[in-house]
Formats: sequence, C-alpha cells, structure tokens
Amino acid sequence: MPPRITTLTLNPTIDLASEAESVHPVRKIRTVAERQDPGGGGVNVARVVRELGGDTLAIILAGGVTGRFLEQLLDEAGVPRRTLSIAGRTRISQTVLERTTGQEYRFVAEGPRVSEAEWTAALEVAREVSDGWLVASGSLPLGVPQDFYARLAAQARQQGLSYVLDTSGEALRLALEEGGITLLKPSLGEFEKALGRDLRGTGALERAAMEVVSAGKVRMLAVTLGSGGALLARPEGPLRLPALDVEVRGAVGAGDSFVAAMTMALADGRPADDAFAWGVAAGAAAVSQAGTAHPAREDVLALRRRIAAVPEVVS
Repeated sequence: MPPRITTLTLNPTIDLASEAESVHPVRKIRTVAERQDPGGGGVNVARVVRELGGDTLAIILAGGVTGRFLEQLLDEAGVPRRTLSIAGRTRISQTVLERTTGQEYRFVAEGPRVSEAEWTAALEVAREVSDGWLVASGSLPLGVPQDFYARLAAQARQQGLSYVLDTSGEALRLALEEGGITLLKPSLGEFEKALGRDLRGTGALERAAMEVVSAGKVRMLAVTLGSGGALLARPEGPLRLPALDVEVRGAVGAGDSFVAAMTMALADGRPADDAFAWGVAAGAAAVSQAGTAHPAREDVLALRRRIAAVPEVVS
C-alpha cells in the first residue's frame, strides 16, 4: 500500500460554479448548471487522490456556517478530513462560464483573517504526521506569515517527510530559499515572479528550473504551462511534455489535479518522468470536466495511455 498523502489547506473555499449565456455589467445574469464543490489547493489534491484510489487525509482550517458546509461537502465526497476550527468564516469563490464565448470568469475571495494561535495549531498538527507525503497547497490567508511554508519545509525535513508545495508570491520565494522540497509545482507566471525574471526566451525556463534543482533546494520542479504543456526539471535533466488535446470545460483545480496524480505516482515508487506524465494526464482530465478538480479516474487512465506514444522533448 503506497504511503498516505496528507494535505494541508489554510485557506479553503466553497467553490460555486455555474454557466450563463452571456455576462454583462449591471444586468441581472441568469445562471444554470450550478454546482458547489469543496475547494482550495490541498482540498482539491485530497479529493483527486481519493478519486484515483489513494490514501489521503485533508487537514483544513475552517470556520462559521460556511466552514460547516465545507465539511459537509468533503464528507459527502468521502474525503477523510481533520478540521482545525477558526473564528472567521470560510470563504466562498465563484466561477461563471460564459457560453457564447467559452470564457471563464473567476471571482476568488480573499478569505478570513487567521490568528497566530490558529496558524500555529496547523503547524503543530502537521508535526503529528509521522510518515508519507505532506502536500501544502494554496494561498496563505490574512494573518499568516509569508514564511509559513518555509517553516513547514524545515519541519517536514526534520520529520523525514516528502514535502510537496504548490503556492505563489512571497510564500513561494521564501520556501525556495529554505529548500527541503521534494516536489515544487508552480505555474510559469508564479515561477517567474518567484525568481524575479522573464523566462520566455529560448531555453530560459529549462535553465532556470535546472538551476533550482542543481542548487539542492528542490528535488523535482514541475512548471505547468497551460496550453503549452509542462516542464519537469530533475537531476537527470529537463523534460517537456505537450498539452493533451481535450475539450476544455473548466480550468479550476487543474494544477491541483496535476499535483495529486504526480504525488501519488511518486509515492507509489514510480520514476519522476512517469509520475510527470501522470500529472499531465490528470491535469488534462480535470480541464475536460466542469466544476473544481473533477478528473474522472477512467479519463486519467485513458489520457495517460495517450502520453505513452508522445516522444520526450529534452532541451
């Protein structure tokens, strides 16, 4: 049995998704195909791990009536969870797909302020994870110091855990300085911002990614590129895979799906390039479904078989 994948989400959300014929200012917009999903980086990862048949536990900070609704949604989805109660109310975010254009409008709430006692409790609970993989994913809520994920990296290293991180901004930069990251998964924009430079030139992304891996801060670095596919940097060198051709129905949680599948494959002892392909397959399966992070297991398996015929593109 592969090790458990424990996820930590400090700023979870209830994701509301719907469709509208067209979106206009001022007018009342009628929506259809409404759905509610438990969301937030680590929550999405745990949901996908569960869908793919893995062992997972979602640790969440949640509060208020919306926090209870989040718990209900997770319970209905069969995702094992541990809730750390906070005084503030869990946030609600909304995505609207405009049918006439195929454009997606995403309204992401800031979320509640978290006290020092509340975020410190999250570190303490993470300290109880004795083995396996720890995935920290998502934005930091108000009140949490920007070096939280860096502190968590140091703590995970002391515990002997494999540490996976997917975040952005100053929190990502500080975590990179700390190091001790088994797998880091930023988007291209997030990676550029963390390094403070443009990586769109020929070979620039590959060189920058390998610099980070060679420095020993990160064992594997996967950079998602949207329609451009993804890049993996590992000690053996960089590897690119193109995006799979699927009908895009929603992009919310695609990166989290990538993280879930790649982490599962690594936890199962698969080599990095194989795990990378599983991540690409899960991300493609996620965007082909409406709602937040809803890749179907059978779709992931089918898409992974398609990647087997794709030649490796190494720079």
